[in-house]
Amino acid sequence: MSIHCSYTAGPAPVPGTATTPRPDGAGTGSYTRLVATRTLVIIGAAVALLAALVIGLTLFQPWKLWVDETVDQAAPAGAAPVTLPAATTVAPVVTTSPASLVPSTVPSTTPATIAPTTLAPTTTVPVPAPLPVMFVSLDHGTAGRLVLLEGEGGRRFVRFEDLDTSNGPDLKVYLSTNPVDGPEQAFDDDYLDLGRLQGNIGSQNYELPSDADLTRFRSVVIWCDRFNSAFGAAPLA
Repeated sequence: MSIHCSYTAGPAPVPGTATTPRPDGAGTGSYTRLVATRTLVIIGAAVALLAALVIGLTLFQPWKLWVDETVDQAAPAGAAPVTLPAATTVAPVVTTSPASLVPSTVPSTTPATIAPTTLAPTTTVPVPAPLPVMFVSLDHGTAGRLVLLEGEGGRRFVRFEDLDTSNGPDLKVYLSTNPVDGPEQAFDDDYLDLGRLQGNIGSQNYELPSDADLTRFRSVVIWCDRFNSAFGAAPLA
């Protein structure tokens, strides 16, 4: 007696598809979709994390805490130190009635009437600080001298000498109507922008607009426009 065995082969596996049964009994198609979904989630999370890192680095620029920007500019040729225009004080004006100044020779039974005295208000313009003046520290340690220069053709410059402050993102140089000891958030309320800080270390020049009225301003401030922070300032008045 002979025994015949036959074997019928199943369908050929599709290339790229797992053929090992899952221990949990899930089908091949379900497992493939699960792997694809998890892969997409991981990729999406990685992209979001990378984007947040790039934005954070762009905004905060933390490397500037350890990297100084040094400049060493000479004073403009032919420029000499000057001071701000002298402050003026308007004295009070006193007005009185002439009758109050001349005694009467005629007896009178009624008291003399004297016109009231009028005092005009006193107006005082802040006295400018003698230049050069020293920078004072505000949110960051700041040292150096401030000098006002005037050169050929009446060109005027604000000059920082031996400046030493912290580096940071988006640093600007402002002339501000806010005094050095005024509220910090008032430095950028009324100001004249002289441009980007050229370096946190060293001497540097900033040319003033020809129509700038320096008697309006009370200070020169190194201002971080990104975070509304005053690094240091020097008084103008």
